[in-house]
Amino acid sequence: MVHKALNRTHPEPEPNLATDDHGGGGDHDGTAAASFSSASSSSPSTVSRPAAFFDLDKTMMAGSSGIFFARAAYESGMISRRRLARDVYENLRFRLRGSTDDRADEVRKRVGEMIAGVPVHVLARMSPRVLAGVLPRLYPQMLERAWSHQDSGLLVYIVTAASQEMADLLAHVLSFDGGVGSRSEIVDGRYTGRPAGPFNYREGKLQSLRELSASEGIDLDASYAYSDSESDLPMLRAVGHPVVVNPDAELRAIAREEGWEIVHLDRLGRRLKILAGLAGAAALGGLGGLARGHVGTRVQARQ
Repeated sequence: MVHKALNRTHPEPEPNLATDDHGGGGDHDGTAAASFSSASSSSPSTVSRPAAFFDLDKTMMAGSSGIFFARAAYESGMISRRRLARDVYENLRFRLRGSTDDRADEVRKRVGEMIAGVPVHVLARMSPRVLAGVLPRLYPQMLERAWSHQDSGLLVYIVTAASQEMADLLAHVLSFDGGVGSRSEIVDGRYTGRPAGPFNYREGKLQSLRELSASEGIDLDASYAYSDSESDLPMLRAVGHPVVVNPDAELRAIAREEGWEIVHLDRLGRRLKILAGLAGAAALGGLGGLARGHVGTRVQARQ
């Protein structure tokens, strides 16, 4: 949430927080890394070079990073148990159905109200707990892709609607080249609750991407972007190699039409369907047993 320059690479850790079908690209489970193009070894300030941009929630990791911030906020006394329960439910809904513009705006407004007046160091001390929840939920396949891009000479960035602090922290821990998130204003060492830049969502994310590309000399036509959500279409269409990961229904349809690569990693929905089917079968079996027992009782009564 601290305003930071977008042209910083290899950032120091910021102490704060807050397959079924085959189109042109095809659907698969992401176990094999894509073939990545090499970048020039020249300085990015003089020669354009490609990059890879990774959305965070449901793309780099299973579910939402926000739920771990909510848990840390609850443990710190910043939100109620009831609010935490609602956030847990919203995280499950997000994993199954994806995000919406209304929910994204509501979450940003609520977080702004929650942190207004809070000292920066208070949120800084929540960082270990949040990171402890996020790191185990990162997809190994996506980390492999990101590092393969880096090994091929591409710059790698996390580009997320989550806080700038979260983007910086993860970029540092994962040895990425940087992170771009939503920034929050700080005055006299406290968060004001007001934004310090565009919301890094939909067109706001594209704006941040273009600013970063201009400052780092990035060739977007030769770059990759990864996301799960239709809301990231502006970012996906801005690069030469869009890849969709665990896409929502609308983005899946667009990706198939465009021939974009589709990667499936989140199995929660499939597992719930299997459990629902098993539960239904068990229920039918139980009803059948009751019916047979009832018929047997009637037969015995007649005898």
